[in-house]
Amino acid sequence: MSLFRSTTTVRSQFRLLEYVDGALTRVLGPGRHRPRRRAEYELVLVADRIETVAPQEVPTSDGVSVRVSAAVRWGVDDPRAFEEATVDASAVVYLAVQVALRDALVGTPAEDAVHLARTGLAEQLTEAARAAGAEVGIGVRSVVIKDVLLPGELRAAYADLVAARTRGLAQLEAARAETAALRSLANGAKLLDEHPALARLRLVQALPPGSTVELG
Repeated sequence: MSLFRSTTTVRSQFRLLEYVDGALTRVLGPGRHRPRRRAEYELVLVADRIETVAPQEVPTSDGVSVRVSAAVRWGVDDPRAFEEATVDASAVVYLAVQVALRDALVGTPAEDAVHLARTGLAEQLTEAARAAGAEVGIGVRSVVIKDVLLPGELRAAYADLVAARTRGLAQLEAARAETAALRSLANGAKLLDEHPALARLRLVQALPPGSTVELG
């Protein structure tokens, strides 16, 4: 880009690369600058941005394909490398995340792959993305897992399994409550057997108001 104005202003989220005869001469930061003759300028956005990695189909050891998508937050740390190292620097990071995702999950059973993706995978992906980004001037701030999807039939099977577990827990709690109630009744009956006076008192308490009791 050639600038013909007497001055140009660079905002905080940009850097301006100055080239003279095709060679980089300066990286201009925020502020007002006076263009040089014969110089060409390239404006580079350095502010952080978020890029979504499309869902990746990862085969597991039990023959199931898990679909995992991620999001990468990154910014430009080295404007010159970002502009000169490759035609599309962000694609380098994008590819690194895809490869790291596949390497981390391939050969793992589907259930373990889902657990790993939701708990411990983001850190591995961030490390891989940072290593790749450093080569092209990109600083990767973080990588997060957005979605982990199983095939529809497996999702239905897991839903049935969760429902069955829930029903089983409910039945177990009901059985425990019934056992506790029976134990309480048994203890009460034993207490009444051992204390006849208490049994008569309990009988009197159970009679309707106005009833009379003949004690033998």
